[in-house]
Amino acid sequence: MADLFAAAPSDTPPSGPRPLADRLRPARLADVIGQEQVLGPDAPLGAMLAAGSLSSLILWGPPGVGKTTIARLLADETDLHFVQISAIFTGVPDLRKVFEAAKIRRANGKGTLLFVDEIHRFNKAQQDGFLPHMEDGTILLVGATTENPSFELNAAVLSRAQVLVLNRLNSADLERLAQRAEADIGRDLPLEDGARAALIEMADGDGRALLNLIEQVTAWKDDKILTTDTLTTRLMKRATKYDKSGDEHYNLISALHKSMRGSDPDAALYWFARMLKGGEDPRYLARRITRMAVEDVGLADPQAHRICLDAWETYERLGSPEGELALAQALTYLALAPKSNAGYVAYKAATRAAAKFGSEPPPKHILNAATAMMKDQGYGAGYAYDHDAEDGFSGQNYFPDTMSRETYYQPVDRGFERDLKKRTEYFATLRAKRNSGKN
Repeated sequence: MADLFAAAPSDTPPSGPRPLADRLRPARLADVIGQEQVLGPDAPLGAMLAAGSLSSLILWGPPGVGKTTIARLLADETDLHFVQISAIFTGVPDLRKVFEAAKIRRANGKGTLLFVDEIHRFNKAQQDGFLPHMEDGTILLVGATTENPSFELNAAVLSRAQVLVLNRLNSADLERLAQRAEADIGRDLPLEDGARAALIEMADGDGRALLNLIEQVTAWKDDKILTTDTLTTRLMKRATKYDKSGDEHYNLISALHKSMRGSDPDAALYWFARMLKGGEDPRYLARRITRMAVEDVGLADPQAHRICLDAWETYERLGSPEGELALAQALTYLALAPKSNAGYVAYKAATRAAAKFGSEPPPKHILNAATAMMKDQGYGAGYAYDHDAEDGFSGQNYFPDTMSRETYYQPVDRGFERDLKKRTEYFATLRAKRNSGKN
């Protein structure tokens, strides 16, 4: 296990060829491409380093954006001994050895920056083991994770560390990285402009992936400039980043739902396709699309719900890939349908009222008088049969006697709810008329 806890490599280069990603590893924080929101002069790390006070950190971001590099360079900038471990390969006995070595180092006047890759893979007990050593200054913890720390890390660890979000590299960042690679290689990549853009797109925001792709391109023995078609034929596109049970799952379903709610069918279809391409279960999407119809379209278009159920059934009958088309069409219909959450809001308001007045009985005039004794108690007395009333509407009170009348459903002036709004206003007017005659 000795190499597991190794410090930064010495200045003596190892024998044998080094991968391009290793050769281009930045030597200073100023050389890191991207992440200005973290490394800039007024950004969190820039401010900490300027003040000479670095706290424990959690670096949260996708693969290939510089988490390990930043941690290593922070140790250099603060003159701390750098120790790197991976939560995948490290157990409690290994952690004890790391902490003991850090204590000895501290006694000799040298601090330790402990970098924990994939820190979210440690269980609660292992995460709790860091706390006393963070508090007494034995280690300065820098954890790296691709998962949402709010869900994956203990509150106690999070309270002692600052979470910094690292972003996927944009096209400009990746182009700068490609130019650095060309300078290291000593020649331009043999790519047409379109092929170069395609190469950067293939990396999908991952700097390490881009450098690996560039190494493949430079290894080809070609004298001619490569076209986009040639490049895409020879290279496999990097797999789409997607975790069906993790943070990316919730990010994409949120984007899909909000695009539909925002009446943008094109964006909704894009996120729908992204989720399918990432391996999402179409049945999950069918359920969520049906939920959208109920929650966001509602009674503004009552047939939207039925269309979603029909699309779901069509998927069950056809399967993949034809069944996904029915779901896509239902999603498109929802995006273009009039929107109303009035029914959803009304239901939540009624639920709150039911919790507040949950023990109040119905008024006696609408109770069922099933026995003579019930009739003697006044059950059903004074009930007005609406079909016998003027306009087929009695206007009687149906709330508990101890409650004042409340209004939960307030339809919007869109789609079919425009008609429902007229009906609610009509009955409200009649109710007021009937009740005014009783006063």
